[in-house]
Amino acid sequence: MSTTSLWLKEPHDGLPRSRSEGRAEVVVIGGGVTGCSCALTLAERGVRVRLYEAREIAGGASGRNGGFALRGAAAPYDEVRRDLGDERARQLMELTERSLDRMEELAGDAFRRVGSLRLAFDNDERDALRREHDALRDHGFAVEWVDELEPPLDRLYLGAILHPGDGSLQPARWVRRLAAHAVQAGAEIREGERVTIEELDADAIVVACDGFIPQLLPELPMRATRGQVVATEPLREQRYDRPHYARGGYDYWQQLPDGRLVIGGNRDASLGTEETEVEETTSLIQGRLEALVEQLVGYRPEVTDRWAGIWGTTPDLVPLVGEVRDRVWVAGGYSGHGNALGLACGDLVARAILGDAPPELELFDPARRFLQTG
Repeated sequence: MSTTSLWLKEPHDGLPRSRSEGRAEVVVIGGGVTGCSCALTLAERGVRVRLYEAREIAGGASGRNGGFALRGAAAPYDEVRRDLGDERARQLMELTERSLDRMEELAGDAFRRVGSLRLAFDNDERDALRREHDALRDHGFAVEWVDELEPPLDRLYLGAILHPGDGSLQPARWVRRLAAHAVQAGAEIREGERVTIEELDADAIVVACDGFIPQLLPELPMRATRGQVVATEPLREQRYDRPHYARGGYDYWQQLPDGRLVIGGNRDASLGTEETEVEETTSLIQGRLEALVEQLVGYRPEVTDRWAGIWGTTPDLVPLVGEVRDRVWVAGGYSGHGNALGLACGDLVARAILGDAPPELELFDPARRFLQTG
């Protein structure tokens, strides 16, 4: 069943009027965090930019995720360090930490900087957490080891690491706010208009629709991946004061200030069927999520909202950002970790179009050789 996320249901004012005629210098396809970030940077530099969104701003994964604002990439830091080397791993982590700082400046009450907790489901994952903790400490990044967990986590998990600079998002509110910043800077945003690369005339075209990039740029090594989420009625007590995730990210949840639990994951129950562009929930994974809610809460609260979102996954879990055809650029492929990366990569691709040479772009070169991560 196709559904709307809790985040997207929040009442909001529409964007300021921004429609103009004539040719745009740069066209952006996709009204999520990446596209809005790109449009903002370009507009602030005086570029005539037009953004097309097939649905509404934040209507894709940017308004359908679990609301986690995390530093780094999808893979744990020790694995990124192994695959990219010390210098590039540090560069990527610092980029996303700066992105979270910028998010805090722009997002207002859509962002709460409360940290995130990565939990160990079993001894193997506890060892994995220790490796990530040690790698982060070795490079001077803030991280804390947590041995003693509060109930019921003490029964379910074997420790955790705290990332103190991470946070919780109301993602649709945040991206709508980012879009408003872009319009105020001079960008034109057209919602409800689906376009193709071939019909556009501009000096540069940026494809920034993450999980739907393969539809427009099928030559890229990226696959669509579905994530499913539920939200409950307010719980009887406030238990979880920050985003939590476990089992390599296959379980993730947070409790909102109003008491509701937002919980997602369990994609590993059917990995094959979750590699899809179909934005629908399934009874198998929804049932698994409800069982996890009961473990975390001790009873089954009413589920008020169910939804799914589509993101883009790359072979090495690192985004693709750069020029891929003459005058055609891409920014996406966050592998389910796009809230901070999307803000950063939208800005990077805009700066590259403007003639800057951000050193971080080399990390995300679409023509790189890929390391298969599984």
